Amino acid sequence: MVLQMNASRILPQTQYADGILTCPASGGGISIPEIRERTERYLNLDLEVLGDNAQAFELRLYGQEEEPRVTVRFGINPRFHTRVGLDLHWMDGHILFPGHRAGTQKIVCHGSRIAREEITKATLVTMAAASPVSIRLHSLSLDDEMAPVSLPEPRVLIDRFGQSTLKEWSGKTQDETELRERLLREAALPASWPVSTWTLYGGDARYPLASGTGFFTKKKVDGRWYLVDPEGCAFFSMGPDCVVARCDGRIDGLEDYLAPIEDNPDFDLSALTEPLNRPFGENGRGPGKLFSYERLNLMRAFGKDWDGKWQSLIVSQLHRLGMNTLGNWSDPRLFGRMPYVTSLPEFPSTSHLIFRDFPDVLSPEYAQNAVRCAKALEKYQGDPWMIGYFLRNEPAWAFVDGLIIADEVLRDEAETHSKIGLLRFLHSRYDTVEELSDAWAHPFSSFDDLRRPIEKASAFSETARQDLRDFSALLIDRYMRIPSDACRSVDPDHMILGMRWAWISDPLLVSGWNCFDVFSINCYAVDPTPALDRARELQVDLPVMIGEFHFGALDSGLPATGLEAVEDQKARADAYRYYVQRVAAHPQGVGCHWFQCYDQFALGRFDGENYNIGLFDITLRPYEEMSKAVTETATLACAIHACEETPTDIRPKSLPMIAY
Repeated sequence: MVLQMNASRILPQTQYADGILTCPASGGGISIPEIRERTERYLNLDLEVLGDNAQAFELRLYGQEEEPRVTVRFGINPRFHTRVGLDLHWMDGHILFPGHRAGTQKIVCHGSRIAREEITKATLVTMAAASPVSIRLHSLSLDDEMAPVSLPEPRVLIDRFGQSTLKEWSGKTQDETELRERLLREAALPASWPVSTWTLYGGDARYPLASGTGFFTKKKVDGRWYLVDPEGCAFFSMGPDCVVARCDGRIDGLEDYLAPIEDNPDFDLSALTEPLNRPFGENGRGPGKLFSYERLNLMRAFGKDWDGKWQSLIVSQLHRLGMNTLGNWSDPRLFGRMPYVTSLPEFPSTSHLIFRDFPDVLSPEYAQNAVRCAKALEKYQGDPWMIGYFLRNEPAWAFVDGLIIADEVLRDEAETHSKIGLLRFLHSRYDTVEELSDAWAHPFSSFDDLRRPIEKASAFSETARQDLRDFSALLIDRYMRIPSDACRSVDPDHMILGMRWAWISDPLLVSGWNCFDVFSINCYAVDPTPALDRARELQVDLPVMIGEFHFGALDSGLPATGLEAVEDQKARADAYRYYVQRVAAHPQGVGCHWFQCYDQFALGRFDGENYNIGLFDITLRPYEEMSKAVTETATLACAIHACEETPTDIRPKSLPMIAY
């Protein structure tokens, strides 16, 4: 069913003429009431962003609430006519990252779930931008099939160095000789910390806290938490995630938009591409091909010895910057050259899942898999350079604000171990089914009624809600404690650094916090203080490490900013100082890791992200303003944490993000 544009479809403040939607900076778009009225599965649209930067869009689906119940967010690169296919089955909340197709960027499904008949309003809107946004909407339809990919005529969008051809900017690499000479100069510089009092491990000898144990540990002094390095000195953890020269630019289907690679006998072409053997999500693109411009540029500078040269180069660069930690997902071959964190390679799961990736945690299968997964830590036993390990990153189930996982246990048709445990739990609180019925304000003929699927049982009464929250706390405690205990039995010497929650979407997420050594969150904000305070308010008495943060701008060729946006590279540097120094000033803040080492590929990494978030660009050029900010902050961090220095009050202007 083709959907015709008309005046009734246009949202307020949005203009439509000659096939072009002009949306205000605050966001605008169209309504699509047919989503409720029709039964077709797919919303297909052909569109083109007419400005110079990428644009994020949202399909917002409303129930009775003021805010959308479900939001499907996706991104489109500038000046690139492409076809988008959105599967309306995603409305049931079963998936967070459904995957993207060639020509579109990352797709994320936010919110819980909504049934078609519950929809009161459906809109397709632009997210807020720094200025008005113009879009050419070529077609819009509801169909039983996802429309095939359609891309514009081939033209070179990426130059031979991996940079965008759509923009020019200060610092853009123009010449192979300049690239080679720059990298050779960098490689010749010695590796040394910028602070003379730093230990071998990057702790600060001005702040001795304990006798060295030979491993990283933690200590609380005068109400302030510290990390302690293997020599017993205060350690504030700073460093980038993803310190790796990897194949991460997804190019399958986009090869016609890349400049040809010149012939060179020093290029190991087999090292430039890797297959993406598993489909990311379920959105039809399937396995693909990844490419590395970082490796290609290293080959231009160092020839066939590029890999070993890169390893020495990046360790030396991070030392000189004052970054004392290799963040998550870094190249394991660098471990031992400087302190590092890592993740459990596989988090235990079960064959049947309760909701998204939440396992049946009361099943014997979960405990068995926890023991199996913990064996991966054997290779780290006795390593003094390892700060600790995260159990996993950003569980998908926890993205739903206010999720009561016990609701999902009751909604599930399966007779799970968690459901059996819930029945036992309720039997322990209520002697008879009549007592349960009265308390929950819902008629049950027997406890066995709970074995059949129930939608949103927590809405029956406040007592029902509290019972289900109490049982959810027990499940989340087991979710964390069972793998923690298994890991400690294998590796008692290294710290467990927690789960890297995307945010604390509900107080239930701190259930079981005391099975960790460090509590971890990923915090994308200008000021991390409220997020750190939140952990403190919830009585998490642990050091807190931030696993991810970043700031991006649009003055270095990338079409999108990332999850926090500022005006330019100078503002990125100011934002770094402001953020990290506030982590250091907090009584529980013991470190924060920048996401990520290198900029992302302008046409999108494996999942479609294409952000200006690197300490270095794709030609491995350091961002000078950022480098200065990193080093200045490194020299102050331990003193700020010890309350001997004051953090900067220069707060950058925040802009609307371009991210998906």
